[in-house]
Amino acid sequence: MGKTYLHLDRPNALRAFAAVDARLHRDSHLIVGGGAAMSLAYGHPLSTEDVDAFTARGGLSMADLDREARVVAKDLGLPPDWLNSHFVTFTHVLPADYGTRLKEVFAGAHLTVSALGAEDLLIMKCFSGRDKDRGHARRLLGLGVDTALVSGHFDRLIEKRVPGAERAADWFDDLRDEVGV
Repeated sequence: MGKTYLHLDRPNALRAFAAVDARLHRDSHLIVGGGAAMSLAYGHPLSTEDVDAFTARGGLSMADLDREARVVAKDLGLPPDWLNSHFVTFTHVLPADYGTRLKEVFAGAHLTVSALGAEDLLIMKCFSGRDKDRGHARRLLGLGVDTALVSGHFDRLIEKRVPGAERAADWFDDLRDEVGV
């Protein structure tokens, strides 16, 4: 039987960020997406096993933060890979101006954590196209996201022939029909 780890709901995620912050001696900025962003920035009541994250330019590298996060994992009883750096491989679909919509969710002495803006998070949810993301996507639509921004971004990605863009745009259109937006 495997070890049972603490789940990352809002309080546990903030506790983990504070513990990482306490270990840092240089500034760093993490950008989070996925379920952690839904919980931390948009009040979606859920817990997750990991925090999808990547670093903004100019701070510590993800490898440096991951090293500290693994120590924190042991201290807090979190999964060793609770800070999911593989998320960065999916960020190529984000609009170039996503940084203007970031929502700060934690600010420590050295670590700042921001969640993707609702539109950008919705774009990523559409690209994943998973049934389990439908509730998150509905909630984001309910927040009054700029659907023209999302739709226009999909159009540009389709024009550029980005793999998966047509499927993501169709998923978004189906979702909008479902919700009546």
